[in-house]
Amino acid sequence: MKITGVRLRKLEGTMKNPPAQRVERLRRPTDIYPQLKAQRVDAFFAAPEKGQKGFKFSRVFVQIDTDEGVSGIAGPVAALGPNAPAFYIDTAIRPLLMGKDPIANEFLWDLMFRSNPQGRKGDYMRAMSMVDIALWDLKGKWVGKPVMRLLGGPVQDKIPAYISTLGWSLEPKIAAETTKRLLKEGYTGMKWFFTEGPQDGEEGIRKNIALMQALREAAGPDMKIMIDAWKSWDVPYTLKMAEVLSEFNPYWIEEPLLPDYLEGYADITAASPIRIAGGEAHYTRFEFELMMDMKCCDFYQPEPVGSGGISEVLKIVNMASARDLPCALHCGSLPANLAICFAQNPAVIPIMEYLIMSQEGETQFFFRNEIKPVNGYFYPPTVPGLYDIDESKIEAEHDVGWREVNL
Repeated sequence: MKITGVRLRKLEGTMKNPPAQRVERLRRPTDIYPQLKAQRVDAFFAAPEKGQKGFKFSRVFVQIDTDEGVSGIAGPVAALGPNAPAFYIDTAIRPLLMGKDPIANEFLWDLMFRSNPQGRKGDYMRAMSMVDIALWDLKGKWVGKPVMRLLGGPVQDKIPAYISTLGWSLEPKIAAETTKRLLKEGYTGMKWFFTEGPQDGEEGIRKNIALMQALREAAGPDMKIMIDAWKSWDVPYTLKMAEVLSEFNPYWIEEPLLPDYLEGYADITAASPIRIAGGEAHYTRFEFELMMDMKCCDFYQPEPVGSGGISEVLKIVNMASARDLPCALHCGSLPANLAICFAQNPAVIPIMEYLIMSQEGETQFFFRNEIKPVNGYFYPPTVPGLYDIDESKIEAEHDVGWREVNL
């Protein structure tokens, strides 16, 4: 079997209603500048015009075709910058893969990696990750089994889901009501994105305390409450917040520092009374091995669509297992995450993320069956490969070049 095509496949369809609009955003590293902190969230999707029936919607997937008619798909292709991963797929990776054996995914990963020594991190690695996931989807469809089965699973019958509340209101009373609703829906964990940081002074600290107190009072003592600082705090501020918030028993503080501040991560992890999580913006087994050796985190969070795909995240998770460290994969692709997580034991993968505002409807719109937690738990996948595209939702499709991905 040979690869005959590496395509950027743009699918178009119509949603009955647009996804919910975000009312709050996460804190950003650029919020150290007051004029940027003052920028509030824009509507994630524009509301339909009056009288408009449905909401036109498109997403781009990478698809790998073969001379035996078996294809693999991954996506949607996400860009941190304009079209950047699509650019690398379209211009650098396609020529490397054409004519190769798609089942030899370890060889193809190494070929892509060694062909661009300047692309060990960032958008080239994100492009590699998407292609690797598509190759695994192809392999699963080739043998007619879920990729989880090819990785040795299921090891667990079900995995608790924690819901990421990005986009929802952070007003304490509203957040408390949201928490009560999530409890009724069966969730045992939730993550909140605190918008106050070092530059916001004592008032910002009081706001963070008020939010955390409201969440804990609404949740009761048992629910896991995660705090995400999204790379926007510093060492002294993180330790201060860990001190003042510890009475509310947060489960972890996630990504308090910029990704390259590894020594700072190690200092915080050694001193904080609250566990530290990180890894969403880190890449490959080489960087994660350094982080683990430096004891940068208590929880490691590789991202299959960014850290190197399924092939590489498996290696990262195995390194964590050898050190008795838990992982909680960041979730840009539920199909990829399910395959990896259900092939690991609960000591290594105790919990899974559900990014509800992007994954309920938006990234999964073209799936035949959206992946959702049931009563607060994920269950093992059953479809061959990873992705099950519903062709009936596709009203039009086009192969596009990288310049057209976001058009």
